[in-house]
Amino acid sequence: MAVPMPDGSALRLPLRDYGGVAVTGLIVNQASFAVLRRIAGWMAEAARPLGAEVVCGLPTLGHALAPLVAEALGHPNWVAAGYSRKRWYEEGLSVPVSSSTTPGERRMWLAPRILSRLEGRRVLLVDDVISTGSSALAGLALLRRVGVRPVGLCVAMAQGDRWVPSWPADVPVCAAFATPLLRPGEGGWVPDAATVPGVLLPG
Repeated sequence: MAVPMPDGSALRLPLRDYGGVAVTGLIVNQASFAVLRRIAGWMAEAARPLGAEVVCGLPTLGHALAPLVAEALGHPNWVAAGYSRKRWYEEGLSVPVSSSTTPGERRMWLAPRILSRLEGRRVLLVDDVISTGSSALAGLALLRRVGVRPVGLCVAMAQGDRWVPSWPADVPVCAAFATPLLRPGEGGWVPDAATVPGVLLPG
């Protein structure tokens, strides 16, 4: 499926068939450096009005974009939440998480040594895609463990509107681009325009 980009170009993305619905797929660590840089630039443009002071990237694919977004916003560094626990990590700085693309449950962690980058700062969560919202909601819960309410979530692609009902209204979502869900139709999948989520976009 050819998905329009903010500069008028199009990114050809595969469709993932879930039976009664299909979605556009995006695996950012399979994209070229040029595509990654452009997407991260659009993400930063969409997020700039939120006035973030630090970026917290969600694992795993959010880590491909978070440092680029942070750099584009003029930040000197970023914070990486992760699925891997080091020996000195604290149980209280973790939350359970599951996602639409990864079966099973695991835990997301923050390193205690970098909490000073988050405390009292305007934090922007960054991930690759928001689909059902489960990973991003876990990110909110993790930041809540350290007393942080982020100024927003920024993703490369907002994938349909399945995440909207459970997402808190006080945390805006911005994206490089947004795509609808697709429904079965004559001759194949048909985009359902009503499911394009209302997110902050560049421009």
